[in-house]
Amino acid sequence: MNSTRHSWNGRSFAKLAAASVLTLGMATGVSAQTLPLTPLDDDDERDFWWYHQVQDDAVLEAMQEVVAGPAERTTAELDGPISIAVIYPSQDVSDFWLRAYLAMEARFEELGIETDSTQFASGMGDHQLQATYTEQVMQEDYDYVIFGPTELSLQQENIKDLIDAGQKVIVLNYDTVVQAWGDDQPMMYATFSHLAGALNMCEWVLENLGTEGTFAMIRGTPGSLDDQRSGGFANCLAENSDWQMAYEHYGNFLREGGFDGAQQILSAYPEVTLLHNANTAMAMGAVSAVQASGAGDRVKVTAWGGTGDELEALRLGELAATPMRMGDDVGIAMAEAIRADLEGRTDDIPLVFLGRITIVSADSGADTIDAMEEEAFRYTGTGTLER
Repeated sequence: MNSTRHSWNGRSFAKLAAASVLTLGMATGVSAQTLPLTPLDDDDERDFWWYHQVQDDAVLEAMQEVVAGPAERTTAELDGPISIAVIYPSQDVSDFWLRAYLAMEARFEELGIETDSTQFASGMGDHQLQATYTEQVMQEDYDYVIFGPTELSLQQENIKDLIDAGQKVIVLNYDTVVQAWGDDQPMMYATFSHLAGALNMCEWVLENLGTEGTFAMIRGTPGSLDDQRSGGFANCLAENSDWQMAYEHYGNFLREGGFDGAQQILSAYPEVTLLHNANTAMAMGAVSAVQASGAGDRVKVTAWGGTGDELEALRLGELAATPMRMGDDVGIAMAEAIRADLEGRTDDIPLVFLGRITIVSADSGADTIDAMEEEAFRYTGTGTLER
């Protein structure tokens, strides 16, 4: 599958300004690396840089090729296991977080790198718990810290504290490079492009559901992730079709939020024929509400990520479509980035790694869904992950 590329010319991707290229010196474990910063004319309207502003496409594409290929044993001479702290909301309904961890550990084994990893688990709404975990991690001597924020803006100070303390940090599930951190960036951001997924989802709607109708959105927590997944989708429809949005409900990335939001929307806006959800948990809640109301024949539900629960719902015809991530890519990339750092190949580490993502729908057919699932979860196994 091809690497993610954006083709939509909406506000979020204004034309590149014809300014001179600046250099952004990286901190922590990749201080020798410098990356281009290409200014955009709306930079002052955002608190982050888009990934394509601050890195060389060739470095990203090279890492994507490494990730898609077989493992090669490390050449680093190690005295013992490397220690890794993993702070992430793995108690979420989505199995994305745990799969990223398991794929990373499996890749490390193939690379011949022994690890001693400690998981600090939370739910998506446990913002303060992640702050507490940060304090714990800072008191220990970890070689690397992987931080999957409940929401980047809410955990920004905690992540910066780790960076300032000299930790080599990988930020999981975000591709928005924080402007306030300047040169003091983490070793890598590792994710799938939330905006690319939104635009792919928009394109699927236009091609399969037509260019007009009424939709509603069940959004997550206010922040950059939801701005891309939900806002990018809505902006794309507004600029390229006559679809009208009836209502937006914030479900806080929780199954209950999706269920409650869908119930309210189905009751108050019977004209709605499409429910866009910003993550797995809310989508599964929305599916339950739609099925319970008997509205499955007239209301299409979309999800996010292509997790095991979503794929099963696609097979059952309860879910219409989802932007499917080649889920294990991110975990493999984290292992390969750490391997590159251990081997002194810091120039091979992209500031932002993006895994492969494409749309899969209920109409794709069982064989296609099965093949995509096999590729996506080649390290962590197909089906809903047992936890």
